[in-house]
Amino acid sequence: MIECDIGALRGVGLTPAIAQRAAGLGDAVPGAVLARVTEVNRETFHVHDGRGERVARALPRVVRELADAGDGIAVGDWVSVRDDGHGQAWLEARVPPVSRIARRDDHGRRQALVCNVDVALLVMGLDADFNPRRLERYLALVHGDGILPVVVLTKADVAVADAAALDARIGALAGRVPPHVDVLAVDATAPAAAAALAPWAAPGRTLVLLGSSGAGKSTLTNTLLGAPVQDTGAVRAADSRGRHTTTSRTLHCLPGGACVIDTPGLRGLRPDLGEAALAATFADIGALAARCRFRDCRHAGEPGCAVREAVPADRLDNYHKLLRDARRDTITALERKEEVAQWKARGKAARARIRQKRGED
Repeated sequence: MIECDIGALRGVGLTPAIAQRAAGLGDAVPGAVLARVTEVNRETFHVHDGRGERVARALPRVVRELADAGDGIAVGDWVSVRDDGHGQAWLEARVPPVSRIARRDDHGRRQALVCNVDVALLVMGLDADFNPRRLERYLALVHGDGILPVVVLTKADVAVADAAALDARIGALAGRVPPHVDVLAVDATAPAAAAALAPWAAPGRTLVLLGSSGAGKSTLTNTLLGAPVQDTGAVRAADSRGRHTTTSRTLHCLPGGACVIDTPGLRGLRPDLGEAALAATFADIGALAARCRFRDCRHAGEPGCAVREAVPADRLDNYHKLLRDARRDTITALERKEEVAQWKARGKAARARIRQKRGED
């Protein structure tokens, strides 16, 4: 069995569910201890066993098994670690995660961002970073696995002129953010921000901060930690975009007993979710679809579409794009080939009609 100091590991987010899964790994190599991944590099991992942090390497067998399953080690994972007696720590096995946030890369491959998180703080600036459409994609990204999303609007102290302007910005999110999701406006540099987030930072919980570069994730991390641990940088005046000051995902232990994972801004945001999860994220569209004139309405150009009449065009366009992404990730190679053939045939037929109208051969 893996050695597990429950008292010490609570400080890095150990929960009863994780402890039970770790026990289910079966026989472990003598001397193997349970630890949590706090940072992932190209070939090494920073792990914390509740007493201290060290660098470990993964056994080739572990890397191969995870790669064959289309998976990999992510920050927040719990792992079995053994010291080989020569000063090198080896990652022997991974505990199956209870939750995971993943995206798809440009080739459709799944990429785990973080694992075993309870709360996702979706950070968005109230300056030029304010983008409700992008926020919808983050909400879709974190849907499922019992992860609780919380929208955190930063730069409330400098980005809006008065209370009315702030209310207008928050009002713009109505209909885009589900009613059960809390929305907070904070000054990420002020201690009051940590107090506002305290209800979600209970001991044993793990929070992750997600958002674009320059949104204030690292600043908020430092505020929660009460110390300038993470590097921060200025944003461009023209568009409020920040440089990638944070270059890797890192897990930190908060003074109150919770953990927080800071993350770099995502250049590509393609959530890893199926059509069912997407429908849950855009529940209002599903409810309205029942009132459409046609049962198989795609909410594109059909007459009597209740969705198009009630949902803003920008939100509906975002839904259609996410739906295309979800379908592209789930269809087989043969189905994709057939779909491409259909589009080619439609394009050929359209070009033929155009030539016919012009009187061309």
